[in-house]
Amino acid sequence: MKRINIITLFMAGIFSSSMLHAQETLTLQEAVQFALENKAEAKKSRLDVENAQYQIDEVRAGALPQINGSASLKYNAIIPSMPIDMNGQTTYLKMGQPWNSTAALSVNQQIFNQSLFTGLKAARTTREFYAINHQLTEEQLIEKVANSYYDVYTTQLQLQTIEDNLNSTTKTRDVISGLVTAGLGRKIDLDRTNVAINNLQANRQIIVNALELKENALKFAIGMPMETDIVLPNETFAIDASLASAAGYDLAARSEIKVLEKQNELLELNRESMKADYYPRLSFGGDLGYQGFGQGFPVGGNFNWFGSSGLGLNLSIPIFNGGATKAKINQATIKIKQAQVDLEDTKLALNLANENARAQIKNSLLTVDQNRRNVQLAKEVMDDTQNNYRNGLATLTELLDAENAYADAQNNLNTSLLNYKVAEVQLIKANGNLKSLVNE
Repeated sequence: MKRINIITLFMAGIFSSSMLHAQETLTLQEAVQFALENKAEAKKSRLDVENAQYQIDEVRAGALPQINGSASLKYNAIIPSMPIDMNGQTTYLKMGQPWNSTAALSVNQQIFNQSLFTGLKAARTTREFYAINHQLTEEQLIEKVANSYYDVYTTQLQLQTIEDNLNSTTKTRDVISGLVTAGLGRKIDLDRTNVAINNLQANRQIIVNALELKENALKFAIGMPMETDIVLPNETFAIDASLASAAGYDLAARSEIKVLEKQNELLELNRESMKADYYPRLSFGGDLGYQGFGQGFPVGGNFNWFGSSGLGLNLSIPIFNGGATKAKINQATIKIKQAQVDLEDTKLALNLANENARAQIKNSLLTVDQNRRNVQLAKEVMDDTQNNYRNGLATLTELLDAENAYADAQNNLNTSLLNYKVAEVQLIKANGNLKSLVNE
């Protein structure tokens, strides 16, 4: 049995180790979906929505009958005496019994309480606020994940570019090395090529380190364990030129606007709850109780019980509190005006972001197209230069410059692609369609 347990633990360790270091092919949609399910912000916002229902239950409880019970048991070790003058004679009477006990049940029901009614409206509005805020949290998370995802992808493209350049330069070095060995080439050309290779290898290591850091940042952004290896697919940077001419967007549909509008509604209800202090309050109350006294313990002893009961209405009418209520209402009004200013400023900022995103999309499309043509041209120049160098019609300097120009053109293309995708995310966000990144 012990041997079987050891084998089982060994196999479990191997399995868990393979799971910890499992490699995940991660599309943008999968990354966003993973973040919505696992990231702390998304989890907490879902809990806020759930907690809002409990807040409603708490306020609603104030409108339901409040029933309370109480009981007490007391043993009077020393019973106090009171002197009484009876016909000139002072008599001392003991006031009480060694044992006394009480048991009571009370009921209170609100009949009219304007503050309570306003609180119920506010609780329902709070639930709606948290639901909208949850949607906004998800959109902000999607935006963050998308930007981090494209940043990783761009770095991967940069790494691929430098590796291609390194392979090309290495092949050139091998050709020159063969020529030097055969006595047909110059050693200085071989040395210069080795220097170029060393520089490319150093730059490659810098990119590899940067890529690891950005991958870790992406894992953190989506809530994925750091030990999980991720691989991004090749079709991530698709270009949609139709976005540049997309129709206008509905500002009222933005979650940022909905949150602020709902917040203003909550502030209005908060002011209404303060105004409720001007209203009278009416409630119904009733109680039923028993009080007992005796020489012995209530159970099994000489003990007598006496009942009591009462029903009544309780009315509270505010008359004057020195203007405290008015001051509170005025403060609440100022907060509403400040929230309205925030709303207008947010609308202006969203309009600015939308216009900037549209302009960036147009500029990025032009830049991407230009850089693609430039990459093709640089590739043709490099191929021609390599052919000329092999035929003795170009110098090594011209060859290395052509290879560097081709690498620069590819990096410029990658940068323009990233700028386009970032602008694309902003434009999708402006249109209120960030959730489409999950459903594509």
